[in-house]
Amino acid sequence: MHSETRLVLGGLTTLAAATAALVVLPYFTVRDSAAAPGLAPYTATQLRGRTQYISHGCMYCHSQQPRTKAFAPDAKRGWGRATVAGDYAYDDPPLLGTMRTGPDLMNIGARQPSDQWHLGHLYQPRAYVPNSIMPAYPFLFEIRDKAEAGETVVTLPPGFAPEGKVVVARPEALELVSYLKSLDRSYPAVEAATN
Repeated sequence: MHSETRLVLGGLTTLAAATAALVVLPYFTVRDSAAAPGLAPYTATQLRGRTQYISHGCMYCHSQQPRTKAFAPDAKRGWGRATVAGDYAYDDPPLLGTMRTGPDLMNIGARQPSDQWHLGHLYQPRAYVPNSIMPAYPFLFEIRDKAEAGETVVTLPPGFAPEGKVVVARPEALELVSYLKSLDRSYPAVEAATN
């Protein structure tokens, strides 16, 4: 009985120490981080696009945290500088991702500023990246005989557009693209002050 109590107390102590080191201390370190200079709050359209990003599970395949040169070749890949706490000031919760099946998207707004590229890539990823395993999202678009005034027609590479039809982006696609383009942290990073 005495050894069982020590085992339970030892396990709880280990759990408490791990929680303090991995959750509590990092929280107190970054909880009051101000927005990085150059970072603007999301617009209403971008927030709706962020909801689309979450609902379609994009964060399961894409991260939003380029790492330092010491940890990964993210800068060599063109993904931008390593992020700092202030880069996530308006993200609640931060969508850091769970793995990198696809490229990191934190600076996709700087790398791909074209609405047409993003729309076409969402409609058919293999039209832009031949070996992509990303799923297509055709339900974010409508295929019609012609577009009405004010609608966004997607210009696709030859061989990917439906013959005699046009692909029209639905509002959800435009919102998602607006959010993706807002992921631009190419301004200079301000390192956290050390106390």
